[in-house]
Amino acid sequence: MEFFSNLDPFIKVFWFIAIPTSVVFLIQTVMTFVGVDSHDGLSADFDSDLHHGDSTFQLFTFRNLVNFLLGFSWTGISFYGVIENKTILVALSIFVGSAFIGVFFFIISQIQKLAEDNSFKIDNTLNQVGSVYLTIPPKKSGKGKVQVSVKGAFHELDAITENGKIESSAMVRIVRIEGNNLVVVERI
Repeated sequence: MEFFSNLDPFIKVFWFIAIPTSVVFLIQTVMTFVGVDSHDGLSADFDSDLHHGDSTFQLFTFRNLVNFLLGFSWTGISFYGVIENKTILVALSIFVGSAFIGVFFFIISQIQKLAEDNSFKIDNTLNQVGSVYLTIPPKKSGKGKVQVSVKGAFHELDAITENGKIESSAMVRIVRIEGNNLVVVERI
């Protein structure tokens, strides 16, 4: 503690912010890699949405406070001996703390771009073109099978037609969905 007693009170403030903030940041980092805080930093206890395209970011979160204080305090400590004007030093520290939040938003937005929903929903097959895999009998007298590509993956679905028989390998369009795995097709 002798180190702190000999410091100028102005720099003491930066140190008293930097040490606990750094400890909290390290704990958050470990918790992130362990997976304990899978949604922390993307939600807040109050309504303060910042809309960026498709995703919603929260400005006032504990994680953003830690990011700001981390940049603010360590900038103040780093430039204390270089910048003699304390107003400029505080302004630079505020700028760097805000930049830390901006970098965090940028990183999260890039990570969210990697997420995509590739789960199959039969509704996505409507009006899609596919090929007949097993012959479809005429006028709902039985089922055949069609193969259709949805989001880059082929799916095999039971199919019926309201028109005449459709042979294997014929190209069809899905015109209606009936049930979880049954589609109504027409020849194209």
